[in-house]
Amino acid sequence: MTTPRIGFISLGCPKALVDSERILTKLRAEGYDLVNTYKDADLVVVNTCGFIDAAVEESLDAIGEAMRENGKVIVTGCLGAAREDEIRARHPQLLKITGAHAYEEVVSAVHEHVPAPHDPFTSLVPPQGIKLTPRHYAYLKISEGCNHRCTFCIIPSLRGDLVSRPIGEVMEEAQRLTDAGVKELLVVSQDTSAYGVDLGYRTGFWDGRPIKTRFYELAKALGDLGPWIRLHYVYPYPHVDEVIPLMAEGKVLPYLDIPFQHASPRILQAMKRPAAAEKVLERIHRWRDICPDIVLRSTFIVGFPGETEEDFQMLLDFLEEAQLDRVGCFTYSPVQGAVANDLPDQLPESLKEERLARFMEVQSRISTAKLEQRVGGVETVLVDEVVEEGAVARSPADAPDIDGLVFIDGATHLKVGEFVDVEIEETDEHDMWAHLI
Repeated sequence: MTTPRIGFISLGCPKALVDSERILTKLRAEGYDLVNTYKDADLVVVNTCGFIDAAVEESLDAIGEAMRENGKVIVTGCLGAAREDEIRARHPQLLKITGAHAYEEVVSAVHEHVPAPHDPFTSLVPPQGIKLTPRHYAYLKISEGCNHRCTFCIIPSLRGDLVSRPIGEVMEEAQRLTDAGVKELLVVSQDTSAYGVDLGYRTGFWDGRPIKTRFYELAKALGDLGPWIRLHYVYPYPHVDEVIPLMAEGKVLPYLDIPFQHASPRILQAMKRPAAAEKVLERIHRWRDICPDIVLRSTFIVGFPGETEEDFQMLLDFLEEAQLDRVGCFTYSPVQGAVANDLPDQLPESLKEERLARFMEVQSRISTAKLEQRVGGVETVLVDEVVEEGAVARSPADAPDIDGLVFIDGATHLKVGEFVDVEIEETDEHDMWAHLI
């Protein structure tokens, strides 16, 4: 009997990637083969993203291609939740459409159209499950959904309100990944610092001892496992301050991904975000007093409805004062279903782009100067790749795919997943060049 074969396309953010890994792990455990071409697959699953227009188009294109090349397609993910009727109208022959993190629903749909083998092959699944990242790092998703109602965002309608995973379950997964050789755990969710609030910070158990389901306690416990611990999507609640000493102690990486979005109180209020930029600056200065090596990454939106030149100048002034290390910026883009679509004083695209260029000019200067300060310093880096010219690594300041790289010329003897000490020789706006110590 021929083993049934499943093709899989995973789009979107790391949280969606974790969803894909869980579905694939379940399918592999049930005996399905996983293939990477349409022609070899008996059925294709497309895990979609529906957050911004570009992601929507990418997802729709992927669905269309899978239908043309294979014809037996299941759609899951955020776009499935947001635009099921539109997807079905374009592709009425789709086998199934589900929303995000619908693991069992997807697997059941696969069973319906491509029955599973009689004998499962759980022995073929590695202890850490199927991973779509390199062997030496992994995303650790600690919760689903979000309780905020930011006016530019539709995540709660796609992924629901906050649902935290039990802390014992999270720690067990982290331990399995560590035991499998993972050297860096990237903690992700929609709102990482809200972890456990929906459970009333209930006490769970890990390694025979009680532990609160709470951001600080989780970070501390993860820090005891050994790998690098990197914190993403951290909403700036006051209790985030408690984690900074863990960074100073080396328990977790001195890296904080914290989306500030803007600095004008008026625009932040319109976004339904915290509206006290001066307090944010005070906290940033305090964080740096506690942990001088801390690297701060953030994202911002320019051209939000009603943003005046004065509002925008407040944002530029904030950048100058905050001196953030890593920054991403986007022009405001209407998202189907977002409240901000109906706000007055929508800005023309030309003005949004002009402000984006001015923003990036300021931040480029800051980021370049921040990296230049590291020349001559010694840093521990994690090797991601070895190529003909040498090794490509990342420092504690660099998350995969979004931050910079460290290039080590001639170090072809190094191994992927190895930690090495290097001295920084040269930098530009994003990357560094170094030699082995």
